[in-house]
Order: sequence, then C-alpha cells, then structure tokens
Amino acid sequence: MIGIISYGSGNIKAILNVYESLKISAKVVTSKNELEGCSGFILPGVGSFDYAMFKFNESGLIGPLSDLILEEKMPVLGICVGMQMLADKSEEGSLPGLGWISGSVKRIKGREGVRLPHMGWNEVKLARRNLLMDGISDLERFYFLHSYYFDPVDKSQGILEVCHGEKFFCGVNKNEVYGVQFHPEKSHDQGIQLLNNFSKLTDVKA
Repeated sequence: MIGIISYGSGNIKAILNVYESLKISAKVVTSKNELEGCSGFILPGVGSFDYAMFKFNESGLIGPLSDLILEEKMPVLGICVGMQMLADKSEEGSLPGLGWISGSVKRIKGREGVRLPHMGWNEVKLARRNLLMDGISDLERFYFLHSYYFDPVDKSQGILEVCHGEKFFCGVNKNEVYGVQFHPEKSHDQGIQLLNNFSKLTDVKA
C-alpha cells in the first residue's frame, strides 16, 4: 500500500488516479494512524518552500513519518516542492527542511532568454542509472513547474539532470529516499512508468 501524504500542498488526486488506473493499492494519508499498513510513501508539494514546510509541520506527520523512513527504511518519493523539502534548507525561505538528503535548494539563475518559472516539457538526462527510471529512456521528456532546484552535497546522489539556462539535478536518491523535481502525474506514459517503478520499490520493503 502506497501512502500519499496529504498536508495541504500537492496534487493528491492526480497521483491517486494514476495508481487507481494501474490497479495499485494507494491511499491518502492525513494523520499518524493512517500511516499504518503502508509500505512506502509519496510526498507531493506545490507552492513555496516555507508554506509547504509550515503545513507539513502543522500536520504532525513529520516525526512518525521520519521514523518509518529513516529507521524502518520504508521508501519515499518527494515530488516537486516535496523533493525540495528533502533538503536541509532553501533560498526560497527560512524554515529548515527535512534533511533526509543533505543539500540546499537554490534559485535557477535568471538571465536573458531564460524564463522563470521553468514551466513545461523538458528532456531529462540520466546522471546515474536507477531503479526509479527502469524502462524509461534517456532524454525522455517530463513536465516541470518550478524556479528552484535541489543541489545535493554529495553529487553522486543526483540521479537525473535537466538544463534550463544552466544544468542542475532534477532527481536525487539516497538509500530509500527519492525525489524528482518534475511532475510524473502530469508527464503521460513516462510519468506513469516512474510511479509504477516506485510502487515496485515499495514492494521490496513490504
């Protein structure tokens, strides 16, 4: 069972619809009790970093979810701002991040011809082969909507790259913690494949 964390920020319904179409068990999680029975989690997020972190702190889910992910090694996939929340901090705000993958979130450099936010379809390059991208070809296109990116301290934890004015990581992984900057739930067949791949990772831990 995949738990989609709902704390007031993220495309919950769209992700749930993908798993329903794949006939994969998933549910929306809004409280500590609803974490029970899950073997992996998706952490979505939209809007600003501080707003998402404030709402997540307010939910009361951070402590119990951290125990499941860091102590019991259950997989988690952060999406968009949900990926940025995995970092230690962000230039976009002042609240601390989760620190599940050491790094910082930085603003994409604005320059002539580079529009912000980075919005629309862009090619994603594999920086490191990873089970999350199984069956997805290099330079496949995914849908983005963001102005900030995750810069991990350990560059080997960057698994996907994209270029928008500059090259930066759009996918990270450390142990059971995964993050993607783009929206797989809006990225058609390749996004569906990625969410399906994540479900297989949760099966290993179930």
